[in-house]
Amino acid sequence: MIKISKQIHFSYTKRPKIIAEISGNHGGSKAKFLRLVNLACLNGADLIKIQTYEPKDITTRGKSKHFYIEKGIWKGEHLWDLYNDACTPYKWHKEAFDIAKKHKKEIFSSPFSKRAVDFLEKLKVKLYKIASFEITDLKLINYIASKKKPIIISTGMTNHQEIKRALKEIRKFHNKIILMHCVSSYPTKLEETNLSKITELKKKYKNTLIGLSDHTSDIISSVASVPLGVVAIEKHFKLNDNQQTSDSSFSITPHKLKNLKENTEKIYKSITSIKQNKDKINIRLRRSIFAKKDLKKDQIISEETIHTLRPNIGICASNYFLLLGKKINKKIKKNHPIFFKDIK
Repeated sequence: MIKISKQIHFSYTKRPKIIAEISGNHGGSKAKFLRLVNLACLNGADLIKIQTYEPKDITTRGKSKHFYIEKGIWKGEHLWDLYNDACTPYKWHKEAFDIAKKHKKEIFSSPFSKRAVDFLEKLKVKLYKIASFEITDLKLINYIASKKKPIIISTGMTNHQEIKRALKEIRKFHNKIILMHCVSSYPTKLEETNLSKITELKKKYKNTLIGLSDHTSDIISSVASVPLGVVAIEKHFKLNDNQQTSDSSFSITPHKLKNLKENTEKIYKSITSIKQNKDKINIRLRRSIFAKKDLKKDQIISEETIHTLRPNIGICASNYFLLLGKKINKKIKKNHPIFFKDIK
């Protein structure tokens, strides 16, 4: 179990926690950014995640072909320009943290530089996220881990060797880690979600909690992950379906976020094995063995002398065949229950 606050515990014995990722869905507007944080708090998010970087924390203004994206939804974009449009300026952070605190929600971030980590430490962030693209940046991972706070890691594009290296670096400082199954395809098609990887990760990393970072445009795969035993579900979050930003095609609206939270709670309740008092009451409605007619002392029990009826008062009906051929040691009236003490 990983405890973040009184309200937030990541554990296989708790329902999955819902993380709303704001990312670049503010479209460069501070007002939209703060509104997104507020709406995430109001529509079921247990935690709100943002990204802490400015372009210089990730790339340079290089103009060679290597700095242009060749495929996918960001095809043709220059890295500096893409990150400049999608970044959440440092000066916006404090108000977002204040909004989350007002709603008694946890807000945390993916830092993309040592500078970003130092900035988040001043805001007293309680956990960190390492993005899939940064899982091989062991220097950054080492610095984040040195703060000894829980870390969530996305595993998109990775192999097990890369995951193990990242885990080894973090475990120099602590073992409070959540691995998130993730497909780094934007948006991810439903048939590409490969949710069976969750089971594989749970088997391979038995001492590490497993969650899901879902880049599909809907909540189907997120809901489907609940019976697989994830501790967290992360979804990108946008204002509405009319919004056009760098991440909007694989983000969900407030309505869908609320549905995700509600469905997650319902499904988790349906699969947890909690012993309820109603079970104990209803078990009395099972059948037990009764005298089919008046029985005399020393009478041999046969199919003509006993039958099974509700409720479960005497000998359980499952012992019916074991009683055949045995003797009664006392008189028993018709339709009275038979107890083991009545059998020789």
